[in-house]
Amino acid sequence: MKFYQSKLLNNYPELTHAFTCKESNNLAFHVNDIKKNVIQNHIQLAKELKYDYRTLVHMKQIHSNIVKIVDKNDNFDNPLTCDAVITNKKHIPLMVMVADCSPLLFFDPVQNVIAAVHAGKAGAFGNIIQNVIKSFTNDFYSVPKDIIVSIGPAICQNCYEVDDEIYQEAKELKLDYAVEKKDEKFYLDIKAILREQLHVMGIEEKNIEISSLCNCCHADTFYSYRKNNNTGRFAGVIML
Repeated sequence: MKFYQSKLLNNYPELTHAFTCKESNNLAFHVNDIKKNVIQNHIQLAKELKYDYRTLVHMKQIHSNIVKIVDKNDNFDNPLTCDAVITNKKHIPLMVMVADCSPLLFFDPVQNVIAAVHAGKAGAFGNIIQNVIKSFTNDFYSVPKDIIVSIGPAICQNCYEVDDEIYQEAKELKLDYAVEKKDEKFYLDIKAILREQLHVMGIEEKNIEISSLCNCCHADTFYSYRKNNNTGRFAGVIML
């Protein structure tokens, strides 16, 4: 099974992490896949990464900026309705699923806290980054300069054409620096917004890693909703 890993997160042997690809098969239950097959895909992934799939915390992602702290009742059968999960509990894998949006994995090696975050246009425009860092600092006493962030494969600006309405929304939010206009068309760079929001929240540039892989350009390797409407989901996984 093929995985992509973060050079930054690879420096920490106390962590298990990976960004999956099509070879790991679809991991989402809401894309008209057969449920038992999806469960089997999760079991196989858990075996590869050496965790118990039943302890996995994944999300019903709703394109929000909601962050939830994992508690003892959260597990594979009880996904949280949110777009970011955070914990300091060991042996609890966190998962974010994507098919164009950015999967973000966070780690504070000082306080031993991890988070998995889903950020597409809605998450970036709603500044989910701010809410995640506030949870690190308020709930787990993290210091922003200690936090490491890896952003996995996601749609690139060249592939992400948006309409005038989204451009106007970006302008209102002062995010139009991330929009390029070409031939009367608008192209949005979500990763540029996320990087800037991380900087504003005190994350140091040396602690930010952004994958250069575009899942839409490489739709043979990753799932892409923009490329193939009816498609599966790949994932970012992290565990203490």
